Amino acid sequence: MWHNAFYLAPGVLLAATVLYAWQAKQAAQRVSDPKGLPGRGIALLEAAFLSGGPGRVFDTALVRMHRRGHVVVSRSRLVTLTASEPVDEVDGAIVDAIGPSRSRDLDSLRVAVMRAPAVQAVGDALAARGLLRNPERLRRARTANRSIWLALAVTLAFAAAAPLLVSDEPGSDGPSLWIPLLLLVLGLVSLLAIRPPKGRVTPAGRRQLGLMDTGKPWQPHHGAFVSGADAVLFGAVAMGGLALIGADGLGDAELHEAMLAAAATDQSARAFAASAGTGPSSSGSSGSSCATGPAAWCGSSSDSSGSSGSCGSSGSGCGSSSGSSCSSGSSCGSSSGSSCGGGGGCGS
Repeated sequence: MWHNAFYLAPGVLLAATVLYAWQAKQAAQRVSDPKGLPGRGIALLEAAFLSGGPGRVFDTALVRMHRRGHVVVSRSRLVTLTASEPVDEVDGAIVDAIGPSRSRDLDSLRVAVMRAPAVQAVGDALAARGLLRNPERLRRARTANRSIWLALAVTLAFAAAAPLLVSDEPGSDGPSLWIPLLLLVLGLVSLLAIRPPKGRVTPAGRRQLGLMDTGKPWQPHHGAFVSGADAVLFGAVAMGGLALIGADGLGDAELHEAMLAAAATDQSARAFAASAGTGPSSSGSSGSSCATGPAAWCGSSSDSSGSSGSCGSSGSGCGSSSGSSCSSGSSCGSSSGSSCGGGGGCGS
């Protein structure tokens, strides 16, 4: 019956969008470098990124440099470099971002470092082993899932137009209404079956965080200051953020106040922490979205819009005080097709 061919176009469109959404979901869940969970032996900055995103990595690294006497942070949020002996690439990113003047305001420094390739690479490494989801792939999966709704709307439009094809000639009929009904049911079932994963922290990532939460303070097992009070402090900043440890725990009220103020407008930090199951944090950790270029690890980890964010900044999201990173940072680029310059921050 030729008139039922009227539904061929919406049927093909629906099939194509379902296939595209399924492939995008598989890509978002793909793990390129599967390994067992590192347990409590995870690296310090990886723990910081997993718990709070790129902003938390910056906070942890800056506190570490401050404890080593390599930077001084004033109440006016000016960071002054006193020694340039980085212990790793993230420290090097901070030194490079401060520049030859050897001083820079904390707000713009936070933005630049979150966008740095060294920080973005931390998130990419966690995504490669399946503890985080690549933000760009997650955004693509959400976009693909929304395309199914578009195909369903087209199907409804065709069903509404079907009565117009009914001929006035005796014995003639129009397209069958059971066909669009079947397409709508199949489309809705597909929407439920191919829902993209929620949040950037995977179930494996949440299990990893659970392994570190044993009731005892977590502290790094390798790297600089792996024992003593400094190790406990760095572990507390990485896992809980500055807001949870307080000024007394940090041991420097001016540093604590300045860093909290610099991260105060970082809204996506809370989303990242919620996705990780570690609770809210106002210490600024994940980098808000907005900004001038594509960024993967700067967006909110549980952003339902799937926005990849760009390491944004203050207030409205583009500026400098939020722990995002749209300012002087380098472009966000990293191997996993994701990163705003590096692994995490800028979404991540």
